Amino acid sequence: MENQVVLGRLSDLRKAMREAGIDHYMITSADCHGSEYVHEHFRTRAYFSGFTGSNGTLLVSGESAALWTDGRYFLQAEEELSGTGIELMRMQEKGVPTIEGYLREKLQAGEVLGFDGNCVSAEQGEKLEKACREKGAEISCDRDLADIAWKGRPALPAEPVWELPEEYAGASCADKLREVRCVMEKEGADHLFLSSLDDIMWLFNLRGADVSCNPVALSYAFVGKEDCTLFLQKKAAPELSLERYDIEIEEYDSLFEWIGRKFERKDADGKAARIMSSGASLSYRLMRMLSERSELLLRESPTELLKAIKNETELSHIREVYRKDSAALCKFIYWLKQHVGEEEITEISAADKLEEFRRQVPGFLDLSFTTICGYAENGAIVHYAADQKSNRALEAKGMVLVDSGGQYMGGTTDVTRTIVLGETQEEEKRIFTLVAAAMLRLSGAVFLEGATGRNLDILARQELWRAHLDYKHGTGHGIGYILNVHEGPQRISWQYREDTKEYALRAGMLTSDEPGMYLAGRFGVRTENILEVVKEEENEYGTFLGFRHLTWVPIDREALDPRYLTAEDAGRINAYHKEVREKILPLLDQEEQAWLIEATKEL
Repeated sequence: MENQVVLGRLSDLRKAMREAGIDHYMITSADCHGSEYVHEHFRTRAYFSGFTGSNGTLLVSGESAALWTDGRYFLQAEEELSGTGIELMRMQEKGVPTIEGYLREKLQAGEVLGFDGNCVSAEQGEKLEKACREKGAEISCDRDLADIAWKGRPALPAEPVWELPEEYAGASCADKLREVRCVMEKEGADHLFLSSLDDIMWLFNLRGADVSCNPVALSYAFVGKEDCTLFLQKKAAPELSLERYDIEIEEYDSLFEWIGRKFERKDADGKAARIMSSGASLSYRLMRMLSERSELLLRESPTELLKAIKNETELSHIREVYRKDSAALCKFIYWLKQHVGEEEITEISAADKLEEFRRQVPGFLDLSFTTICGYAENGAIVHYAADQKSNRALEAKGMVLVDSGGQYMGGTTDVTRTIVLGETQEEEKRIFTLVAAAMLRLSGAVFLEGATGRNLDILARQELWRAHLDYKHGTGHGIGYILNVHEGPQRISWQYREDTKEYALRAGMLTSDEPGMYLAGRFGVRTENILEVVKEEENEYGTFLGFRHLTWVPIDREALDPRYLTAEDAGRINAYHKEVREKILPLLDQEEQAWLIEATKEL
């Protein structure tokens, strides 16, 4: 059945393409800052394709269209692209070309590839440049055709911006600028240009609300050796002053004009300023402009690693926030088990009830992402989002996968539990048990400083691989502090990627630990804890690191099958549940306590 809404939107886009002389038009998922999650104004790819996942790239030509996304979204994309005529390109699957490889096949000499250069990264833009050059094609990157073809496009957000008190930040803006400038000096940079929103919020101890569930504000920043300029929408921060740190505030939309005044075009023999910036978040349009006026150093931003290693003040708040957030989830699980089958509960109403429990936690600000609540076969869609069409009623049988989190004054949380609602099948128990054991095997790792997430991923996947099973997403990502729920640069994933730099895990970093399994059309299982990287011991063999749990929520014993557990697995589960009781019991009422004691009994 044809999707007339998306087909109509594609028709409008193709009309704008013809009028602009563009043969192929590419739309990414990003905003002007390389963000993973974006405001509605930037959800251009979702508007023109109907695919609502957070990661995907749409390429539209005169008679065809294709969309690239990763394994988290294959099932969702299949469903949402149905009837649109858009071909699904399953990234990293055998025989599936990259976007650049696809363009090399399709582009003809003299054709024009168009895209909004503000929403394509410098790294990707350079790859597209190369592909076009090889085929004798041209690039047009200075027009956002959505401004023409998107009827009723939402306006840019300008939510209030506020300062994070130092009692929560643990370091002043001046302290952070000093650290950043030390790195700049080592790199020989005169300026650091920042376009990543969470990096800017961290550096200046600011928070906003321009992206749902992400406390960030649209902004740019130039850090010089002594001067510093922050670009914000002043109407969002009318009383904000950072003069005490020698920071000037300019209007957000004055950036290009400001760069034009600040940096003159390079002469053939002239000495240019050395500007350091991250190619992952720097837009292609800004990269071209800065390259014309400076010696541009595309490097990892020093803010990324500094931000990832939490200070003692942040860690102290985080540990307490996770304890309270875990208690809220425990209250929800108890409520759900008591009421399922007795009253109508749907995926959406269950998610709303969980949010209600979180709102009772002191310091609650917002959710950290839209809650994923997938019952039965919907749980097999990795980043499922229930809507009125897909919303399933929960029954007193099977399992429901709930991935959720909150933003609090003191931390950002993320946790997944698969909850038993009633009778489960043997295959559900086998998969559930293997996944739970995988999570705890990784959490018990001890490793030498210098190890990366790729060194450790096998601990989570080994038994699944032995059973010839796998999940098509990473095992772990970093977590922000009252910031984005997904944060780099650390990650835990088995796959080597030539274009992705690997970072060693460091004490003070946070990482998720979230193996899962998803059987299409049947059910899905994921068990996720957040871990703190800690120093274990330093001796003549080196510095040994390990993990400590931040999440304290029981693993549902009703689906644990001892046949698939080793003695060590059972010991880890019992030890974890003992700590859950100790930390969470004081935060529950009498009935909830009785449930938790039963839910954490030894195997």
